[in-house]
Amino acid sequence: QVQLVESGGGLVQAGGSLRLSCAASGRSFSSYAMAWFRQAPGKEREFVAAIDRSGDNTYYADFVEGRFTASRDNARNMMYLQMNSMQPEDTAVYYCAAGHRFIPWESAGGSWGQGTQVTVSS
Repeated sequence: QVQLVESGGGLVQAGGSLRLSCAASGRSFSSYAMAWFRQAPGKEREFVAAIDRSGDNTYYADFVEGRFTASRDNARNMMYLQMNSMQPEDTAVYYCAAGHRFIPWESAGGSWGQGTQVTVSS
């Protein structure tokens, strides 16, 4: 099973940008669909974006509204989330996940990583 480590979070002002990274271990990264989730304080974890095995197709939660872009580099076992025009409501811990199916998303199981904290100040 693939192991995932998130990084790239930080503090950014409203309207700013961040690029999150997800590093995967194992040789089967390209066999998984991948996704980003987030969890804000006091709220349930929610879906943000998903990308298929090849990286050619993505889909996003409605709240993204064209501000985020998911991408992946299968040669480097990496996935990314470019976040632009960020708002205070984007403040959350962001997690990446591996999946067996892209649409609808079907998790490959396993434990969540530590995630990466994103804080957007107003």
